Parts: sequence; structure tokens; C-alpha cells
Amino acid sequence: MTHLGRITRILAAVLPLALAAGAAQAEKQGGVLRIYHRDSPSNMSILENGTISVLMPMMAVMNNLVVFDPKQKLNRLDNIVPDLAESWTVGEDGKDLTFKLRQGVKWHDGKPFTAADVKCTFDLLLGKAKEKLRLNAREAWWTNLNEVTADNDHQATFHLKQPQPSFLALLASGFTPIYPCHVPAAQMRQHPIGTGPFKFLEFKPNQSIKVTKNPDYWKPGRPYLDGIEYTIIPNRSTALLAFIAGNFDMSFPYEVTVPLLKDIKTQLPDAVCEITPTNFAPNLLVTQKPPFDNRELRKAIAMTLDRQAFIDILGEGQGDVGTAMLPGPEGQWAMPKEMVRKLPGYDPGVAKSRAEAQKIMQSLGYGPEKRLSVKIASRNIPDYRDAASIVSDQLKHIYIDAELELVETANWLPKLVRGDFVMAQSVAGAGIDDPDQTFYENYGCKSNRNYTKYCDPEVEKLVDQQSIETDIEKRRRIVWEMDRRLQEAVARPILYYMRKATCTRPEVKGLTVMANSSYNGWRMEDVWLDK
Repeated sequence: MTHLGRITRILAAVLPLALAAGAAQAEKQGGVLRIYHRDSPSNMSILENGTISVLMPMMAVMNNLVVFDPKQKLNRLDNIVPDLAESWTVGEDGKDLTFKLRQGVKWHDGKPFTAADVKCTFDLLLGKAKEKLRLNAREAWWTNLNEVTADNDHQATFHLKQPQPSFLALLASGFTPIYPCHVPAAQMRQHPIGTGPFKFLEFKPNQSIKVTKNPDYWKPGRPYLDGIEYTIIPNRSTALLAFIAGNFDMSFPYEVTVPLLKDIKTQLPDAVCEITPTNFAPNLLVTQKPPFDNRELRKAIAMTLDRQAFIDILGEGQGDVGTAMLPGPEGQWAMPKEMVRKLPGYDPGVAKSRAEAQKIMQSLGYGPEKRLSVKIASRNIPDYRDAASIVSDQLKHIYIDAELELVETANWLPKLVRGDFVMAQSVAGAGIDDPDQTFYENYGCKSNRNYTKYCDPEVEKLVDQQSIETDIEKRRRIVWEMDRRLQEAVARPILYYMRKATCTRPEVKGLTVMANSSYNGWRMEDVWLDK
């Protein structure tokens, strides 16, 4: 064969592949993505909410300084990429993080984005601004931040009290958008202004949320979609039937349970559904109010829990037993299984554990003839209600009769922050898979998200110690020790970690569903419709 013939043969083999690859990258402009939404939030301000119900639609309106790489399924410290910041540097002592900001970025109302907006955002979060957030949902994240300075229009510096290797990950979470200086916090609740790929259009409580394409987005060529429409349908079965019927292009993220997934695949075989960990952990909040201030009583509660039953009943075997941190392999900080099994309530021998729990309760004066009555508050959506019902049933084994108290979403977080409950069935959703977020937020003595008001100064010292530790293995062992103490104190018993599906119709392209946090992949600028 001649040299020319060999080249021709190679081109004949390679060219179709190259053309196919090119076709795969031929993203189409236009179209409105239709998503059903699981409930009606209280407002649209990400900084004032701790739920994906607000973050998911509003992350597309906002930008962060930095974000986790939206194309990587696992959020890690080493895959953080620039967003409103072009680059960043860390000072020699590890306490100063300086961000060089993009120039030419505009807010949706045409005002220029500057370093003053970065400072204003964190003044709000630190409580230093003239106006206050109605509820600072992630206040505990910033306990180590002293202040933010606007060095000039295009540079901002974060001044930390002590080095904190994971601080950048907190900034990369979807819960940390930059807010505009010139827009009051009250307006951000009802009509948020961002710099993101989509502009807020409207929120009709109990009906819909709509965003529309930002034609002046600072990232050329993005977004592809003309808009996104969320229709609020609290009934999960009704929503899925509408998805199957073609009324929606996408389910609400992580909302399709394994039993419901089977129905979808039976009736809509070409649906693209992906089961992933959610880093959502149903957990039982038990206050320190009498008689639950008795540690032995709380231990009995932990020992009557059958964690595998939650997984089998609610997930048909899809789910994970874990403690305060997301279980492996997706979770990077999980306690080893041999350590977990030694904790109260984690022994696979449930009958044995329950027998011991009954003896504890009898020693406290309870029994078949003297039962303890209590209400379990639960957010009125399936993930909460279903788990609460199983908890109620399992508590009967130790002479506790629990009645469910259902609370609507708009009232749920304020109720928990006020401590207006004795028991509550909650879901701990981790903004990032990192101990700084989990422990400062959920167990910190001063955190407004530490709903049970658990406080152990020794654990607090360990939290600070692991936060500054740069050696990953040393940090991991400190985390395990903290976690062990928390589970033995029954501070906030973790029932299980959910695995659920997100479904789309086949024409939805460019979506990456994160596997170790549910809150960081919803900018939606790379999503397009193949229609």
C-alpha cells in the first residue's frame, strides 16, 4: 500500500469518529426546561434557607466566587474552579485568601459587580451589615472568618482567625452565592438579583417558580436554555405521573425513590434515571428537655433503632448505614465500619439491642403499664413523614408512644431554630462533604442549626483542631473521634443515608448529578435540550 493509501485508510477510520464526537458536542440553543418541584418554599433567598427547594432553582440565578467543577460528580477540594473570581492566592500564614475578580460582570439590573459586593455579602453573613438576614441559615460556616476587605474594585481578601484548609470548599458550595450591595436583603427574598446565567422571573407560592435566560451572561455562549419552569406539585405520585405523561422534562433532583423508579422504567423505558447517594441523612432530633435530658433514655432510643429497616422499607435495599459523615466510598471522612458497629444502636443484632434498651427503660420506671407519650414533629413531605412513621413504630418497642405533628415547609426551619419541639424527624443535608461544614453547623455550641442544643466543650476543641489540620490522615482520625463521641451521646441519631434517583427525558443533555452533595450542581448553564 502506498503512503497516500495508508493516509486515506486512516482518515476513513478516524473521520467518522471525529464527526460523531463533533456531533455529540453540538449543543443546541433554545427551549424551556420543565421540572416539577416538590414543595412551596417560604422565599427565594439562598442565604436565608437551608433547603434544596430554594437552592436548586435559585443557584441558576446566582454566582459564587468559586465552584466545584460542575462536570465532576464528586465534589472535592482539589476540583474547585473559578467563578466570579478569576484566581486566588493564600497568604504565608494561611489566614488570608485574596481573590482577583472578573471584570465586566454585571448584575441582572445592569449594575457592575465589584469587590464591594463580596464584602457586603459577608458583612450580611457575619451580622456586620446595617440590615439583617431574617434567618442566617449557614451562620456556623463562618465562625472562623474575621472580615472581608475590598482591596480595590477587582480584588477582595478574606481574613481568617486561624488557617482553615477547607474554607475554599465552603465558598464553593451552592449555599454561598454573592449578593449585590445595592439590593436590600428583603428584596432578595421576593425578587433576587444575581449575575448568573438565568434571571429570576417570578415565584407564585404553591404554583410555580420561573427563571429566564440572561442574554448578557458573562460566560460567552451560555446558557443554552431560554428558561426553566418549576411547577410545584407536593404529591410525589401525581408529579411522577405528569413526568411520565410528558408534562415535564426532569424530576426534582434526588426525589425518585427506588420503588417509584421501577414504575417510571416500566411506563417510560427511555427515561434516563441515575441512582446516587444524596448526602441527605434522615435523623431524629431529641431535645435536652426532661425526661430526654437523661443520657440513658437517649441511649435506649438509639438502641431500639433498626437502621437497615429504613433502607429496606424506604429504599428497597438502596441506602447506607452511617454516622455524622457520608459513608464511603463516596464519603471521604466516614468512620470505619468496625468502629461503627461498636456504637449504641449500630450492632446488626437488633433484637439483642432492643432487649438491652427495654432494660434501660425499665430501670427508669417505664414499661408496658407505664408508657411515655411524645410528639414527633415532621416536615410535611414524604422523606420526612415516611421516616417519622417508621421511627414511631420502632419506639413502641421501648414503651414510647409517638404521635406525628406535620409542619409545612415555610414554617419548618424557623420551628427547628426556635427549638419548638421535643422530638423531630429531620433530614441533615450536607452542603459539602467536609467535617467543617457538618460539625460546625450541626453540633457547634453556638450554631443556630444545632437544633437539639447539644454542647460538649471537649468535642468543640476537637472540631477546631481538625479544622486547622493539613495532614489528611491525622484530620480523619480526629474526625472519627468526634463522630464516636457524638453517637455515644446520642446527640442527633442518624437513621440512614438515602440513595435516590434523578430522572430526565432523553432529550435533556449536559446535566451532571453530584454524588456526594445535593447542593452544588444546579447552575444549569451547560444543560440543553436535544429537540
